[in-house]
Amino acid sequence: MFPLSDADRFLLDTHIWVRYISGSRLLRPNSVSLIEAARRHNDVFISVISVWEIAMLVKKGKLALPMSVRAWTEQALRLVGIRMLPLTPESLIQSVEYSPELNADPSDRILLASAHTQGLTFLTADKDILRFASKHQFRCLKA
Repeated sequence: MFPLSDADRFLLDTHIWVRYISGSRLLRPNSVSLIEAARRHNDVFISVISVWEIAMLVKKGKLALPMSVRAWTEQALRLVGIRMLPLTPESLIQSVEYSPELNADPSDRILLASAHTQGLTFLTADKDILRFASKHQFRCLKA
């Protein structure tokens, strides 16, 4: 899609963050390398909406963590080079302006809009998001 450079800053999709922290084999080795390189420059971001999404998944029984969501989040955010990305009015407004061809999941829309408005490359394995991002020239990589 887009050429990568040493200056790339990444926003991790929620599932990518969980996989990265857990050391999941579902995360491609080259994605781990990209995240590690960006962490060395303090350029990996997690959206605050991902914390909410993880809490919801745990509550619904769709995600199991080895500890409470609060403890997991605190521990995961202590990693050097990972920063919390707050929500902005601009990204929230843009998230509702996307066409219906992007799924209706508010979290996905907010994450993609946050990456786009903040000039970040979005790392995801979500095929719908990747297809939408490619069509609309958003910086998005398959993780």
